[in-house]
Amino acid sequence: MLTLLSKPAIQQKDFEMMDINQEKGYLCVLNFDEVNVASQYLPISEELLYQSQNIRTSKFESHEGFDFITLNIPNSIDILQDTDQNGIYLRKNLLVFICEDKKLCQSIIDNFNSKDCKENTLSKILFDFFNQLTAKDTFQLESLEQEISNLEEELILSPKHDGLKEIMILRKKLLRLKRYYEQLYEVAQNLERNENELLDKKILHEFRSLTGRIDRLMHSVLNLRDYLSQVREAYQSQIDINLNNVMKIFTVITAIFLPLSLIAGWYGMNFNMPEYQSPYGYPIVIGSSILVVGFCIFLFKKNHWF
Repeated sequence: MLTLLSKPAIQQKDFEMMDINQEKGYLCVLNFDEVNVASQYLPISEELLYQSQNIRTSKFESHEGFDFITLNIPNSIDILQDTDQNGIYLRKNLLVFICEDKKLCQSIIDNFNSKDCKENTLSKILFDFFNQLTAKDTFQLESLEQEISNLEEELILSPKHDGLKEIMILRKKLLRLKRYYEQLYEVAQNLERNENELLDKKILHEFRSLTGRIDRLMHSVLNLRDYLSQVREAYQSQIDINLNNVMKIFTVITAIFLPLSLIAGWYGMNFNMPEYQSPYGYPIVIGSSILVVGFCIFLFKKNHWF
């Protein structure tokens, strides 16, 4: 028989009963405000309570007789928003969830109430929690992949001035997910080891499957980072190509007008040249300039320089 301890039911007698009756298990789900009130009845030290509410990282701690887990869960709506900090305390016949997000607390309770009490065990509840925590992550990564793909198409077809800004935002998201899955993978591995033998042996194979899923999610994030790096390189190459085209146009214009500058500089010298006395000198210079420009344009087109 597994008992859910609601907030008003948390009393010292519950834990005295648990010490006497080893067949009964207790599940306790509290948010931060409630756990501070109930801490006088819970066998959790102040240091662990502080870690569950303030340490912004995910880690697993194995102590004598109990395990303690802190989870730093990214926001499912916006990964760059503040993360949700949660704690899990597990010992023989007692599982305590300390949730910052009330929705997560309620989902644990609903999941517990939806199952037959005879099927519920602390190990099963803990696995269901991690299973629910990572169940939709594949779809989230697929959404990020599609976002990167759309950005790639948009940047290549019509480069924007803020393209690098969008790439940097995506890189920050993937970096946060990478850290999250690395830490979660380490937590799952420690749960699978079951050093304190607090988990049912028959459910350890499900935790091994969970570890494999988290490993695949982590590698998916790494693949997305590589994909985003390729998009950035392609975008930078496109910018360089566009810049080269602009420089090419200016180079052609400079090359066309350079001979004209030479002619203008030649006849701008203070020398008494014979052409000055000829009535056809001015038209000849104009014609020569036009011929030079025409020849330059013909030469550039022939060599496909523009």
